[in-house]
Amino acid sequence: MHNLQPHDRWLTVYDPALDPDSPFYGKEYNYDLYTDNIYGYYIDPAWDYMGSETTYVKLLAVDEDDGFAILQFIGEWNDAINNDIMHFKRNVVDLLIRRGIHKFILIGDYVFNFHGSDDCYYEEWQDELGSEGWIVAINFRDAVVQEWNRYGLGLHMIYGEGWDLDAWRTMSPIGLFGIIENRLKKVLT
Repeated sequence: MHNLQPHDRWLTVYDPALDPDSPFYGKEYNYDLYTDNIYGYYIDPAWDYMGSETTYVKLLAVDEDDGFAILQFIGEWNDAINNDIMHFKRNVVDLLIRRGIHKFILIGDYVFNFHGSDDCYYEEWQDELGSEGWIVAINFRDAVVQEWNRYGLGLHMIYGEGWDLDAWRTMSPIGLFGIIENRLKKVLT
C-alpha cells in the first residue's frame, strides 16, 4: 500500500497544508519517513489522518466560489468498528461545510472494503448541504458499492453505474466538477 499515493497534480492549484481554513493546515510532510499504516501496511506520507486508523484521506481541491471539495481516500472504510464516517464528518466535512462547501466529490479508487453500521451520519451530512448540495462518489469498487446499497446510502449519496471516471486524474479540479455537475443536471431534469 505504500506505493499508492494521493493524486498530487493539483497541488499547484490547491494545497491543504497551505490553506488556513483546511483541516490539514500547517501539516508538514516528511516523504522520507513512513509512519502511518493501515492494518500494519505502511501508507504514503502524503495521506492525511482524519481520526480513523483504517481510512485516510487527501483533500485534493476546495473551490469556495463554486462551493465544492474533492477528496480521495485510501484504506478500509469501516463504519461498523471504527465509525469512519463519524470521524470524517466531524473532522473534515463539518469544517468544509462551515466555509460554504456544499458539493462533495469523493474518490474511492483506493478504498478496498466497506463495513457499514447505519446511515445516520450520511443523512445528517446530506441534510446540512441544503437543496443545492450533493455528495457524489466516484470510482469505488463494486464490493463497496454493494455494501453501500445494503445500508441504503444511495438515499444520501450518488454513486454507482455511470458515475465512475477513469480519466479524472487528467482533468483539472474545475473540469472534474463540471463533468459531475453536468451529469447531475441530466439526471435531475
